[in-house]
Amino acid sequence: MVFKRKRDEDEFDFDFFFDDFEEEFRRMNERISRIFNELSRHMGDVQGPFVYGFTMKMGPDGKPRIEEFGNVPKMGFSELEGYREPLVDVSDDEKNVYVTAELPGVEKDQINLQVDENTVTIKTDVPERRYYKVIELPERVKPETAKASYHNGILDVTIEKEQPKKKGGTRVKID
Repeated sequence: MVFKRKRDEDEFDFDFFFDDFEEEFRRMNERISRIFNELSRHMGDVQGPFVYGFTMKMGPDGKPRIEEFGNVPKMGFSELEGYREPLVDVSDDEKNVYVTAELPGVEKDQINLQVDENTVTIKTDVPERRYYKVIELPERVKPETAKASYHNGILDVTIEKEQPKKKGGTRVKID
């Protein structure tokens, strides 16, 4: 015996399912519009284009480190308005700390590079290409040993680590 089913009865009615999606997308669109309107009121006359990104890598302690870059204004106080934050990579080995920064569109004599025991500061003041970033270093360094080179928009900085003082001190004989 062969059973014939009606085609209408076999098909599942997906209309209610898609109606829910449609309503949810409509609500999300309204929320996003409200958020952008709110942001534009707080940002005032700030104009794009905007660049934003982040890098994620494992730190020397085995914990993930997330570093942001770009020129998207942060809400509230901005350290230097109108500057882009360059993409930066920091790595180290037993003796040195290495900082690599992307600074396209500037000449090497337009880069202001400052190094102290804990940070590297990069700044350029070229009107079309203004970059600024303070980079926290993973370990203390000797600023006077810093060496830098700049080729094809890439700034490479090498700095010797400050050697930790020997632990244990001096053995004292007890009388």
